[in-house]
Amino acid sequence: MALNFGGLATGLDTNAIVNELMQLERRPLTRLQTDKSWNNSRLAALDKFNSKLEGFLSKIEDLDSSADLQARKTTLSSKDFFSASAESAALRGNYQVEVVSLAQVEKEVSQGYADKTAGDFGTGKILLTVGDADPFEITINAENNSLEGIMQAINTAGAGVSAALINDGTVNPHRLVLTADEVAQAVTFDSSGLTGGTYANPTFTQTQTGQQAHIRVDGIDIYSSANSIEEAIPGVTLNLTKAELGTNTSLTVDSDEAAIKKKVQAFVSGYNEVVSFVTQQSSIDGSSGGILRGDSGLNSIKRHLQNMLVSAVDNDGSLKTLSQLGIETQRDGTVKLDDETLTKVIDENLDGLAGLLAGDGEIKGIATQVKDYLESVTHTTDGFYTGRKQSIDSNIKRIDKSIEQINVRLEQREKSLRDQFNALEQLVSGMNAQSTFLSQQMTMLNNMWSQKQ
Repeated sequence: MALNFGGLATGLDTNAIVNELMQLERRPLTRLQTDKSWNNSRLAALDKFNSKLEGFLSKIEDLDSSADLQARKTTLSSKDFFSASAESAALRGNYQVEVVSLAQVEKEVSQGYADKTAGDFGTGKILLTVGDADPFEITINAENNSLEGIMQAINTAGAGVSAALINDGTVNPHRLVLTADEVAQAVTFDSSGLTGGTYANPTFTQTQTGQQAHIRVDGIDIYSSANSIEEAIPGVTLNLTKAELGTNTSLTVDSDEAAIKKKVQAFVSGYNEVVSFVTQQSSIDGSSGGILRGDSGLNSIKRHLQNMLVSAVDNDGSLKTLSQLGIETQRDGTVKLDDETLTKVIDENLDGLAGLLAGDGEIKGIATQVKDYLESVTHTTDGFYTGRKQSIDSNIKRIDKSIEQINVRLEQREKSLRDQFNALEQLVSGMNAQSTFLSQQMTMLNNMWSQKQ
């Protein structure tokens, strides 16, 4: 390492001089770092804008479907007997529903046995009959002639019956339970073909009768093999929970006004978030604004969305523009929703609302058009943000490379300056030493001359 004399010979503050010179040399580096910071700030702002677009897209995905825009709700006078849900195709109206009986499968329970693993039953054949089907023949031999073995043999037979063992806590606690796989199916267990065992053959007691669900809708009897009934009222699913003969529950099917309004309001708020962001970044007089001020891409997207919102849809319905839904443009470019107008449209012309937003046949609705456009500009491969990000990333890489090169050059430059000043110090120091020597010699000569006189 070279010695740094630091102005000992010249009296100069060489460190300060080098530092000042290097500050001048670093000006290009400072500009590059400023450019990098500016690019990173633009990238962050563009990412935020892209998030606004994606948020808008997520809020209108349900608006390009007529079914979602014609949502139905159900209202029950009592929730004791069933729950109900309605599809968009459900007809609005009021229905009286009586739950006469619930669907249930038949259950048969055997007498109890002391040991479920003891092979003490006879061997031979068991006949298992479910409903009107032909009997299933199940072979019982020395390997499965226990209560547990019989259970497993039934479960692997595919006879439409499930077998299980329960423990009732008595002296002979183990009991075999047979449950039909389908409702309203009688189960018959015939063990007369078993011979030679010490355990008595299983005999069964019915604990639950198999039956179909039975309801009356406006006095019409309807039966089902499940407690979830979908066709008793078109477009409505009833999930039965309790039966009570003679008790009617009033079921009302109507438009889900709150859900529809929520979807339309989400459209409005999503649009306003995008437009407000662009407005905040821009400035009419150019004196203020965000880092994306003047970005033609942002302004192009804003204008495109604005044009779609004021365009008319060439459908067959009576609703052609968003203004007919109560959506009006404000002075700042955002839109406002009039609740009274929208409520009237939902009550009187729900089909027209669906046609305007979701479309009518091959005619795309406004929401569908906006959705398609947003999907294109937010596309992860060739969308607006992706293209800008690639360009900015390329600029940042170029700047980083330039910074790296300049830092190497600056390091070399500083070393060179310090070497030059060190050489100067050494030269001046040597000259000072020679000057001192000469002065000493002159003094000696003068002294010698004086002595001769």
